[in-house]
Amino acid sequence: MTMQLIMIIAIIAGVAAIIVAWVVLCRRFRRTAHERTVDEMDGLDFEYYCADLLVADGFYDVQVTKSSGDYGVDILAEKDGVTYAIQCKRYSGLVGVKAVQEAYAGRDYYDRMVGVVLTNQYFTKPAIEAAKKLKILLWDRDYMQAMETE
Repeated sequence: MTMQLIMIIAIIAGVAAIIVAWVVLCRRFRRTAHERTVDEMDGLDFEYYCADLLVADGFYDVQVTKSSGDYGVDILAEKDGVTYAIQCKRYSGLVGVKAVQEAYAGRDYYDRMVGVVLTNQYFTKPAIEAAKKLKILLWDRDYMQAMETE
């Protein structure tokens, strides 16, 4: 190979590396900005945001319950013949057992098949253990992000 050909290949490889780095940084910035937006929502805005996510994910008959006296459930929804009672928690830290208990009580109160806690964060180990015992689904930040990208 000639020196000129080696230089051209090196330049092309360098430009390609810069483009890939730029794309990765742009995606990371966009994701981080979006996470900040979700994390800064108030509770009611977060509930409506979650309802919109559910609709986009194929749920129907999606209803946000009234703010007080909701018996631990923020959203009622249905998908593929399965009824859901969903407790939304927009937290700045880990979500604990209380949210699981609320979803459990609300699922039974509204006579739904599945109870869910949906959050912008993650769950404590006791919450995960309680959810397994009470048969409550836990949809954390990663699950929410997967719903957003579908």
